[in-house]
Amino acid sequence: MSGVRFCRKRTMLYLACAAGALICAMPANSQERLRGTLGAVDDTMIAQAEDAGIPSPDYVPTSPGALPDDDVIIIRSDDAQPADTGLEAAEEPERPRPEQPPLDDTRTRAVRIGPVEQEDQRQNTRATAVEGGALRREDDPYAPLGLRVGAFVLRPSLEQGLTWTSNANDSPEGGEAVLSETTLRLRAASDWSRHRANLDASTTLRRSLSGEDIKEAEGDFRGNLELDITHGLIGRASLGYSFGREGASSPLSIAGVEEQPLRHTIDGSLGIEKSLGPLRLRATGEVIRNQYGDAELVGGGTLSQSDRNSTLALLRLRGGYEISPALMPFIEVEAGRRFYDEERDSAGYARSATHLGARAGVALNLTEKLSGEISAGWINEDFEDDRLRSISGPSLAASLEWSPMRGTIVGLDAATYVEGSTSAGASGSLLHTATLRLERQMRSNLTGSLAFGASYRDYERGGHDLVLSGEAALTWWLNRYVGLIGRARHERQTSDLPSRDYETTSIFMGMTLQR
Repeated sequence: MSGVRFCRKRTMLYLACAAGALICAMPANSQERLRGTLGAVDDTMIAQAEDAGIPSPDYVPTSPGALPDDDVIIIRSDDAQPADTGLEAAEEPERPRPEQPPLDDTRTRAVRIGPVEQEDQRQNTRATAVEGGALRREDDPYAPLGLRVGAFVLRPSLEQGLTWTSNANDSPEGGEAVLSETTLRLRAASDWSRHRANLDASTTLRRSLSGEDIKEAEGDFRGNLELDITHGLIGRASLGYSFGREGASSPLSIAGVEEQPLRHTIDGSLGIEKSLGPLRLRATGEVIRNQYGDAELVGGGTLSQSDRNSTLALLRLRGGYEISPALMPFIEVEAGRRFYDEERDSAGYARSATHLGARAGVALNLTEKLSGEISAGWINEDFEDDRLRSISGPSLAASLEWSPMRGTIVGLDAATYVEGSTSAGASGSLLHTATLRLERQMRSNLTGSLAFGASYRDYERGGHDLVLSGEAALTWWLNRYVGLIGRARHERQTSDLPSRDYETTSIFMGMTLQR
């Protein structure tokens, strides 16, 4: 009887171990159902197991007292159910568990970090390194940095070198010389948000080291101001001053003097421009003052040039129609009066005159490719003295810059001037000038330039002068502040008038400093 009892105990122990292993391997909800199934074993099932069992020796526990002698290990359930197989329980579909409402809105799970492509969409972005990131290459690493003074940026430069010339004073009898040449330049520009102002100034000193005795100076100063008054209304003002000694190309060069007279020119303008839809209307008033110093004679003494001093007052009116932002044809008329300081010159002529002119042209603005304007028309000056014939002729004006490729600039400048005279019976001349410039940045620190110039002077009483010139230059920058400069220039004048032909060749080598 004890063997049967032990068999029952061992059989039930095996069933309990198998059920426990199966329960651990199943999901939680399946475990709950399975516990109910296993708990449904009743006395009938135990009796069936005892009748069908195979006799085996009694189980003797290794530790005394592990099992009570008279107890039976069974799993009972108060509400016993018929036994069910585990396979049927596993095939039963999983019942969804009701979702528990969160206690609060706080998210306790980890926040997913998006891919690198979405880094710019994050609100809390990573902090960049102070010295990190790619370096941006400068467009011109040898451009001057400038000095900030208030609201202006100043860019000074100094050029010093030696010049050899075959004709020191640009005259038919001039000889060669070696000169020391010093040029000081200053450029200033404002950084105002609404208005603009700029200043360009330069001064050049030349002294002979050998050969012809030369001691001269020349300079040019010009300032411009542009005011954005209101929407579509712009005010402009400019002031300039230049000085230099006259050369052999002057229409009034004086023979037999030690030094030609010094010429001073002061000019100023004030204008306003209004935009009315595609219409562009402009009115400008301009005053130009020419004053001459005395000429120094070879034997001593001076020759006064006061009868050449004059003031020209002009009023210009321009109307244009903007076909597109890049193209605007225009028409311009000007009227004014030239006043001489002396009512009559040394020969008794009254040279004050009425000035009239008209021209038509086009203004271009193709971003960085092509900008500027070009025009052509007619100009006339009628003198008070009936003995003097009027000076009239075609008028050309141009100021264009074209950039066919990066680092290359082609420029064209042209102008027409009326030149007076103090010779008896001579009215003066009409001077046409044009200059073609080419500048190329061959390397970041090497720049080359070419310039070709032509001047044609048409005398009212007959005859003409033709001046042709060419210049080539190279600038090699050692660093941002120091560079080497080389220039070569050739100029030649031919004339119908006697003793006016000359030819000059010059070479300059020097150093430039900039800030």
